[in-house]
Amino acid sequence: MSVSALSLTRFAGSISGFLQVVSVLGLLLLLLKAVQFYLQRQWLLKAFQQFPSPPFHWFFGHKQFEGDQELQMIMKVVENFPNAFPRWFLGSQAYLKVYDPDYMKVIMGRSDPKAHIAYRLLAPWISYGLLLLNGQPWFQHRRMLTTAFHYDILKPYVKTMADSDKWEQLAAQGSSIEIFQHISLMTLDTVMKCAFSHKGSVQVDGNYKTYIQAIADLNNLFYSRVRNIFHQNDTIYSLSSNGRLADRVCQLTHYHTDGVIKMRKDQLQDEGELEKVKKKRRLDFLDILLFARTENGDSLSDKDIRAETHSCSRAMTPQPEDSPESSMLWPHTLNTNRDAGRKFRASWGMDPPLPGKSSKGGRTFILWDGPCFRDHLDQMPYTTMCIKEAMRLYPPVPGVVRELSKPVTFPDGRSLPKVILSIYALHHNLEMWPNPEVFDPSRFAPDSPRHSHSFLSFSGGARNCIGKQFAMNELKVVVALTLLCFELLADCTRVPVPLRQLVLKAKNGIYLQLKKIH
Repeated sequence: MSVSALSLTRFAGSISGFLQVVSVLGLLLLLLKAVQFYLQRQWLLKAFQQFPSPPFHWFFGHKQFEGDQELQMIMKVVENFPNAFPRWFLGSQAYLKVYDPDYMKVIMGRSDPKAHIAYRLLAPWISYGLLLLNGQPWFQHRRMLTTAFHYDILKPYVKTMADSDKWEQLAAQGSSIEIFQHISLMTLDTVMKCAFSHKGSVQVDGNYKTYIQAIADLNNLFYSRVRNIFHQNDTIYSLSSNGRLADRVCQLTHYHTDGVIKMRKDQLQDEGELEKVKKKRRLDFLDILLFARTENGDSLSDKDIRAETHSCSRAMTPQPEDSPESSMLWPHTLNTNRDAGRKFRASWGMDPPLPGKSSKGGRTFILWDGPCFRDHLDQMPYTTMCIKEAMRLYPPVPGVVRELSKPVTFPDGRSLPKVILSIYALHHNLEMWPNPEVFDPSRFAPDSPRHSHSFLSFSGGARNCIGKQFAMNELKVVVALTLLCFELLADCTRVPVPLRQLVLKAKNGIYLQLKKIH
């Protein structure tokens, strides 16, 4: 046999041996994963044995809850399984879906961290700020940022919120309009002006429409990734088309945030501007970040400032934790109950005149910048009732996930290892809310008895929404400014269908017609 032939034979033999080794290692790895799957599944079955569950596939879990009808399917299950039920995502991955207020109270009263397996997927987008931090770092940031949301500090924002409302222009169109982007831009306009002292108008600047679309894309991409077992791995996801798109969109949002921070830093380089800021009675959110010091006396890093700026953009919108479209489903709620709109306007009766109002030429104006009106924000009971009832029907964030650091036992004696707090199911729980699909603001009347944890649109406990008061102020201003001037007419051909994603969205948009009230 020639030397070359012998070399080829040896090479072929070595390749064959290598493939055999790889095959054996692959089989061993597969066997190991199968054993892990079995042991994890058995552990979960035992842990959840006290909680009955609707039928599920041994490997794929509750596939019936996926898709556009997830919320509707879950609500059917809630009727038959009181308190909670195990929600299986895969044969070896499950969480207890909780929707009982007593159970909620137990969990909210603890300091368990948010579930890393789910929320870490948000990190490339919003970084590790107040929303994603846990433990001592979270406590330090929360304490530092609380001053930015003090009630007295929020009062001067009222006129800015009112100035961001552009309904008059939309009403002139006459036809039914999809209001998602208009509300998103209006809300972002308010946040930019109040939190970052932005001088321009987000609603006029076309560049911000791209930013709003990027936020919507990231919401969709995040929800899609959570549902894909293979995309849980960062390397595999980065190689996928969705992963590459997510990276590009993240860069766009970071570019926007970095631009806001850089602009403010450049302004503060001027000594005159710096002294002017230091003398201000109220520092805006970004000022507080730039002047903040850690316990060691160090300034916050650019990474920390960016993370908290992203968090602020979520926390200060009219819903906890995310983009502006979700809780603004309230216009549809009010336009389908026109009695509520009329009662609202009647509650703002002109005789006696409401503090902060002025009459001129037969028309009534609201003095949004007057101290009387700002103080009156606490004295708008029916407005508050309408807003809360709308947010009960359409909670902005339909659920949160917690990882339990130690076992927990509920008041009825049952216990669990992992938990999803289903705010949507809680808000539609027949035990707490009779006729839960009916819009009834009287549920939130001041004298109406209600469980302390039956309404959690802004979450609860130590990790409640830091921007809650800001959001409620903005909603009151927008609702008042809208319903005093316009009647909201329903487009019966296009009724919003709630769709569960990172935030609650409307599958087919939110269409309204605004009719000017003369």
